[in-house]
Amino acid sequence: MKNLIFVCCTFLLFLPAFLLSQTSGYKVTGSIDIGGEGFWDYTAVDVPMHRLYVSHGTKVHVIDLESDSIIGEIPNLSGVHGIAFADEFGKGFISNGRSDTVTVFDLKSLKTVANIHVTGKNPDAIVYDPFTKRIVTMNGRSSSATAIDAKSDTVIGTIELDGKPEFCVSNDNGLMYVNLENKSEIEEFNPQTLKTIKRWSIAPGESPSGLAFDIKHNILFAGCDNKMMAIVNAESGKVITTVPIGGRVDACGFDPETHLAFSSNGEGTLTVINETSPADFKVVDNIVTQKSCRTMALDPVTHKVYVVGMLERENSSKSFGVLVLEKK
Repeated sequence: MKNLIFVCCTFLLFLPAFLLSQTSGYKVTGSIDIGGEGFWDYTAVDVPMHRLYVSHGTKVHVIDLESDSIIGEIPNLSGVHGIAFADEFGKGFISNGRSDTVTVFDLKSLKTVANIHVTGKNPDAIVYDPFTKRIVTMNGRSSSATAIDAKSDTVIGTIELDGKPEFCVSNDNGLMYVNLENKSEIEEFNPQTLKTIKRWSIAPGESPSGLAFDIKHNILFAGCDNKMMAIVNAESGKVITTVPIGGRVDACGFDPETHLAFSSNGEGTLTVINETSPADFKVVDNIVTQKSCRTMALDPVTHKVYVVGMLERENSSKSFGVLVLEKK
């Protein structure tokens, strides 16, 4: 019996802390004030440069993640939505929904170097695919995607999709997956051939927006409008399970090191899901953030999560900014 107790205690010592406590360990630890009001959408972390990019009205703010301070901005944008990075070419790309363009900027100087007209209307989410070295925009009002060569800044062609695209992810090996918001489906396409391959329903999930990917286990995490996350096998297209999340989700993330998935919810919460195995998923936290914080970015190196919205200050005023969450 003593040996059995010793073995059990030893096993418990090596379990991750969030499994023992059944919480993620994440807490709001600070905020970054940007100021102002107005429209905002995606935020993104450029890992090699240690920077956070935040879309906001007619500009994108650039934040140094070592000091949590604003170090610059990319101005004169038109209906800014998303930001993507091709670090190997030293360039970033911003989608402009109103002008149907992509702004190309230098990652070091933050200077605009080109403006590219896409092949569809309202480019929204934008993703870099390292396999093809192409930037792909999701054209929300055209049911299409545009592929752009990241080295030459030239349009390669159009992928015709079967519904309204929301966020997209790459498997880094020649395939990409996109949420079709109006069909409650996920579509798989090849960014090299510009051909769609297949699509599948994620019912009972409805109107998916945020999408994250566990590349190692080929699992997609789709944040849906009906307060659930559909967890999907990207090979078979089958829904493995669904878990409850907060309302008004708009972005999702997955940390391959901690095996935690996230959904940022505009109702004012961050839902955290633990992937204990490729077949077992459990909500371990619903962390209070602030209402309107519907978009997020994850730094896979520091494991910090950044959520963006109109933040209420101590004097009851509100201004645009970023909440920082980290494991404690």
